[in-house]
Amino acid sequence: MADAYDPLDYDNLAKSVVDSLLEVAPVELPPERFNGSGVYALYYTGDLDYYRSISSSEFSIPIYVGKADARSTRRGEQVAHAAGTTLYNRLRNHAKSIEAAKNLNLVEFGCRYLVVAPVWVSLAEQFLLNRFQPVWNTVADGFGNHAPGRGRDNMRRPRWDVVHPGREWADKLQPEETADQIQARIVDALQRSA
Repeated sequence: MADAYDPLDYDNLAKSVVDSLLEVAPVELPPERFNGSGVYALYYTGDLDYYRSISSSEFSIPIYVGKADARSTRRGEQVAHAAGTTLYNRLRNHAKSIEAAKNLNLVEFGCRYLVVAPVWVSLAEQFLLNRFQPVWNTVADGFGNHAPGRGRDNMRRPRWDVVHPGREWADKLQPEETADQIQARIVDALQRSA
């Protein structure tokens, strides 16, 4: 006998948040300024060969998903969550990374975002990652990275920056793979997930 449906099961709660995100109309990246923390999905509509299978003006398969948590601030024994513009800022920073890439065009990207109560943000992001396995989260990881701190310049160049060179801080790091190798891995991963 199957288990009874529990609407308060974590997976069902996460699915409801993700379903709400996917019902949001896509907008340009970055969107207009707004307040809040939450989850988002980025979509590619361009013509790079290795992304051909997910490139669509229908915004059906995200190239990247993520979250922006509210900042926690402590006052005595109380913990308050201040969202401010954390989600907007995250999307704006992603737009800057895309603009810095020499082989990407920001107008070929769109996004969906959903402001979410802080307690559900991480759960929803994990559900998005498991459901879509976006290539910029998995195969060509490093898109969401920031410049490494002082004394960490011996780190490897993120795969995303090997395939999409242009961020100055990443260009100073050494790659472990070639762009062709990573592009082949992207194509393979997308074919397997189709």
